[in-house]
Amino acid sequence: MILMSPLSSPAIMLRATEHGDYDKIITFFTLNQGKIALMAKGAKKSVRRFAGILELFSILNVVWTYGRGRGLPMLQEASVVSPFEHIRTDIVRTAYASCWCEMVSLWMEQGQRQVSVYKLLAYLLDQLNAGLLSGETLHIAFQLRFMAINGFRPGLEQCSICASALNEFQHPAISFDVRRGGIVCEKCGASRASRLHLSKGTIKLLSWVLNAPIEKVNRVRFSKQAVDETMHILEVFVPYHLGKETKSLKFLKQLGPGLAN
Repeated sequence: MILMSPLSSPAIMLRATEHGDYDKIITFFTLNQGKIALMAKGAKKSVRRFAGILELFSILNVVWTYGRGRGLPMLQEASVVSPFEHIRTDIVRTAYASCWCEMVSLWMEQGQRQVSVYKLLAYLLDQLNAGLLSGETLHIAFQLRFMAINGFRPGLEQCSICASALNEFQHPAISFDVRRGGIVCEKCGASRASRLHLSKGTIKLLSWVLNAPIEKVNRVRFSKQAVDETMHILEVFVPYHLGKETKSLKFLKQLGPGLAN
């Protein structure tokens, strides 16, 4: 097989599947090339090439080559940049990281470079690994920012029907229309019963998370009410607009209370 010139990039390992007796197919989200699937020859057996390197959620420097045929490009080299080992030793952190990586894997197209998504995922995985903020806070931040980057920014500043400003809303419990992707005032929402509501305080907090630099996420403090309201909204909003509920989200729901620990 004639190989083309190698390519390289920092990359986050999203998933791995076994291929035959010796190989693995590794899906990476790379900084330079977006999502790619690479064939890692001998990854299941080799002690020398990839032992202890190809771990989920870790950031690697990877080198790969394309052949002249139609097969997958080949992973040639990989070196660890950030192993994030504390994520993989904790079931709750693993569940959050799995959900984020699955969202990226499902939504991003093959070879679609998206630097904003890469930096978001890399930064929040680092924060999750450090364990200084609750997983719930980081989970909320990732979902909001990911959806906004990909064109599904929740409308939180004004009514999604009549455009009335949030400060004109009178009722403390504000309806959220999942289909429209935003809040709805009392007048526009009067004819439709909604089980999805947010308080004004929660809405203002979520707006801050969407607009502030991501590096300031450590300043956010969610009350239990704000977490409960937001999680309930996002569990409906994200699958609706992505078109599918991730397996990892189902697992998070099964874990139940105590996810902030």
